[in-house]
Amino acid sequence: MAAAGGPAGQAAVSFLTNIARAAIGLGAGASLLGSSLYTVDGGQRAVIFDRFRGVLPDTVGEGTHFLVPWLQKPYIFDIRTRPHTFTSNSGTKDLQMVNLSLRLLSRPDVSQLPTIFTSLGTEYDEKVLPSIGNEVLKAVVAQFNADQLLTDRPHVSALVRDALIRRAREFNIILDDVAITHLSYGVEFSLAVEKKQVAQQEAERSKFLVARAEQERRAAIVRAEGESESARLISEATASAGTGLIELRRIEAAKEIAAELSKSPNVAYIPAGNNGNMLLGLNAAMSR
Repeated sequence: MAAAGGPAGQAAVSFLTNIARAAIGLGAGASLLGSSLYTVDGGQRAVIFDRFRGVLPDTVGEGTHFLVPWLQKPYIFDIRTRPHTFTSNSGTKDLQMVNLSLRLLSRPDVSQLPTIFTSLGTEYDEKVLPSIGNEVLKAVVAQFNADQLLTDRPHVSALVRDALIRRAREFNIILDDVAITHLSYGVEFSLAVEKKQVAQQEAERSKFLVARAEQERRAAIVRAEGESESARLISEATASAGTGLIELRRIEAAKEIAAELSKSPNVAYIPAGNNGNMLLGLNAAMSR
């Protein structure tokens, strides 16, 4: 019994040992296989660092790829366009301080990712863009007076964009868009601008009042000349026609007065003599 039980127990132990070894081998193989694979997602690229050869010159595209464990290590880069915003306090040509906010849309040059990784690392944009952005803004703003930054803003934006694109290309960074999103002045300059605008408005109002007075003066001259010409014509007509024109005007005035008085119930018409003149008897009619 002991002899029979001994070999059976040894066989069981040997079987379990083999299973454990197989499990360990499978685990080690799975671990080795997992460490030998890496995945590059969409919108990303990888740079491989080799312990013997350094950074490999080729960029790895999207998908799952093999590498040599321990010997090689992948570094993943996001190559999609990303926004960056920063502010700068710059001085103008006339020694005024201006606060500007700049927005950039940047992405790395994919073909130069190994160079970017070697010189700047994976956080290349955070190291480069704020410094060159402030540098370019200060250099461009110093070329203009404070008021020109408002009147020539498109020109200023174009200069900043061109200079930043050139500077970023030196670091293998591509800028898709550059825009000045905010511009503000110091308190003293803002008050000076406000006072200047008020003074300009007052000057324009004074010009308007002067122009209106000139127009009124000319209109008065024209009216006076018209009345003078009318009086002259009437005088000439009276001199040539004698008393006939005056009599005609008197009759016309009497007709107008009679037409107005005929509308009142308190007016009576009384003939006076044979010449057809009418006497207004308002008081007599009221006494009756």
